[in-house]
Amino acid sequence: MRNGTIDPTKAKERRKQVSWKTMLRNIWSYRAANAADTSTAYQGVDMSAASVDGAQRKTVPLPSILGPVRPPNALLPKGTPANLRRFAENPVPRRAINVIKDRIASMDWQIQLRRGYSLADVPDAHARMEILRRTLEEPNNGDSFRSVVEQALEDALVGGFGAIEMERTDDPDRPFALWPVDGATIQLNAKWDGEPDSPRYAQNTNRVGPGSQIPLYDNELMYLRVNPRSHTPFGLGPLEVAFETVNSFLAAHRYAGRLSSNSVVQYALWLNETTPDHHNRLLRWWQDEIEGTGRVPLLTCEQKPEVLKFTGGTDAELRLQWQEFLIRMIGNAFGLPPMMLGIEHDVNRNTAQELADEAFRSTIAPMARMLAEHLTRDLFGKRLGWREFEFVFNELDARDEMQEVQIQTALLTAGVLTVDEVRAQRGLRPLEHTQKMEQATSAPNDPGTPL
Repeated sequence: MRNGTIDPTKAKERRKQVSWKTMLRNIWSYRAANAADTSTAYQGVDMSAASVDGAQRKTVPLPSILGPVRPPNALLPKGTPANLRRFAENPVPRRAINVIKDRIASMDWQIQLRRGYSLADVPDAHARMEILRRTLEEPNNGDSFRSVVEQALEDALVGGFGAIEMERTDDPDRPFALWPVDGATIQLNAKWDGEPDSPRYAQNTNRVGPGSQIPLYDNELMYLRVNPRSHTPFGLGPLEVAFETVNSFLAAHRYAGRLSSNSVVQYALWLNETTPDHHNRLLRWWQDEIEGTGRVPLLTCEQKPEVLKFTGGTDAELRLQWQEFLIRMIGNAFGLPPMMLGIEHDVNRNTAQELADEAFRSTIAPMARMLAEHLTRDLFGKRLGWREFEFVFNELDARDEMQEVQIQTALLTAGVLTVDEVRAQRGLRPLEHTQKMEQATSAPNDPGTPL
């Protein structure tokens, strides 16, 4: 305001702000009034493809790239450094993640009755187990069991959060659908009262206004926490533990790369009693005629130039031992021996198998059991209510196939196990049930065939 008059520039900017706020208010009110349409087109994202037999996906795929604004939230966010995702793309951490993730995702698995239940208690057990297996093999229209599990395990190893959304369907032959969720966008409700009808989680969609957070109940999200602790509701991923070590390794690796590519000068020429004019002429001649050409430089002067070396000119300047030590520390954070990360000079035939078995028992098997327990408790128990079934991996007890066969044969000979129990351990049907199915298949029109 100048002498009682309003500055026209400021007035114009104020009108722009008011019109912008009015437009946002109208957009939010329109979306709130048409909340029923958000299931098919959620804030510009087509969600119609994310439905399976009546099960509608609630979470938004790839929310971190859909909105640039992160509004303040009342829920607890996971304080994860942004560099974790970038660190996971480097060779050593990627190797550690793949050793664990790919081994678990490629394991054979089965659905079986839990302890305390028998076939007499659950007459339709085989039919329901077949339904569970078929649905897990194709959890949604775009993913397989391995692709869903790999994404959840990736987030669990990187940041300690692995999330999978679970929804019921209208098809009895496909009772549920699963979708992988970016675990970094999941926030926990610190005031959750433990009731199934109150939201326990929320997904931050990186938008503003209504719909910026999607509430999720306890039976709608499977949340894998690695290294759970009592002082925080969040887990601790192995890459979080190795954060500083990976940062130091990358710095040492970049320095060694510049040093070995000769981008870091390690020597200098000393010319005694040279005038500034001669010095400048020699410098220009060297840069224009000699440097980068591979020619033999010829110098004519009264005194022989002296070469001053700044380093010893050996591999010790690359800090290879320091890099090897950091690789060992990264392996310790993931629970893997150094030989699985490329350090094999101190490994022989006798110790290699022992180290591989120890890595399987101490790292891969516990994470595989954690995933199996979540599928059993969260998916079968909480979401479906089928608490008589459990998800198990078939390769956790014995890694050597011949050793497993010998153990099972000895137990069969001693009468500890039956043939059907051994077949169940290997993910096969009971022998009597298989024979009945073969008879029914071979003579389907014979009314006298027992079923």
